[in-house]
This record gives sequence, C-alpha cells and structure tokens, in this order.
Amino acid sequence: MRYAMVIDTKKCVGCSDCVVACQTENNVPIGYCRDWVVESLKGRYPNLEIEIRSERCNHCTNSPCVRCCPTGASHYEKGGIVKVTQNECIGCSACIQSCPYDARYTHPDGWVDKCTFCIHRVKEGLKTACVSVCPTNCMYFGDLDDENSEVSKLLIKRKFKVLAAEAGTKPNVFYLI
Repeated sequence: MRYAMVIDTKKCVGCSDCVVACQTENNVPIGYCRDWVVESLKGRYPNLEIEIRSERCNHCTNSPCVRCCPTGASHYEKGGIVKVTQNECIGCSACIQSCPYDARYTHPDGWVDKCTFCIHRVKEGLKTACVSVCPTNCMYFGDLDDENSEVSKLLIKRKFKVLAAEAGTKPNVFYLI
C-alpha cells in the first residue's frame, strides 16, 4: 500500500476550501496551515497561462525530513505517510530546513507540524478533509499500489507532474496538467 494524492490543476479554482477544512479538522492554530493554494503564471503577455494548485507535504518515498530527524519523531507510517510524533519532536527544525516543499512549520507549542493525509480519517474509511470538501472535485486520494484505485487510473490516463522532481524525494502528490 502506498498512499498518494492527485490534484487536477485544470479543475482547481483556488477557493481554499481545502485549507480551511484542514485547519478545522486538525485544529491548526490561527495563522498557520498544513496546505495552501498556489497560483503560477507562465508565458509572456498576451500568451499567459495560469495554474492553480493546492500544495502540502508530498509524503515522499525518499524523505529528507525523515532522514535528518535526530529523534525519529519524523517517521513513516503504514502506506508511506510521513508523520511527526509530537512528544518526540524537540523542535530543532532540521526537517523544516531539509524539506524542498516548504511543507512544515513550528507549532506554537514547540513541535513541528505538517499534513498527515488525515490518516485518522483514512483509517476510518473516510476521505481526507481537503478531498471531502473540494467543490470542483479536483482532489483525489488513494492507494497507488492498487491499479483499480482512482489515483492509479488518473495517472495512467492523464499527463502529470510532481513538484521539485530534481530533489530526488519521489513525492506522492501528483498534479494533472
């Protein structure tokens, strides 16, 4: 089992419902976020293209944040989800510095926090909070190792990209383009 998220950049409208759902579901402190919306503009006027995408921890298969954590607080869970155990984190920020996706922050209580792919919901058979509220249904979550999962089928049918592929982290968040 290898969990992944697929986001359709052709359908995302940048509403930030995913951000609010995550903050609410995970009690993220005001002023912080585990996911965010990015608008990327390419081209030259008048031939411009805009890409809107929801970004978060990429739950990399080769995570530098896991490798550099001195206490083991950053670790892999079942399905490849990268998690942080709060009471083992010393707040050294090594993982923050090593992440090429800028996907972590120091919680006001002193430990590092990030997206968990809502593993607490997934274990109950629910969708992640962000996927469950997306009004354009541009976000998908599932098992990449299951060839019949929606995420696997989308990645076979559509052209996609990952962010910072050159970092060699093997991210598990894919963007349909």
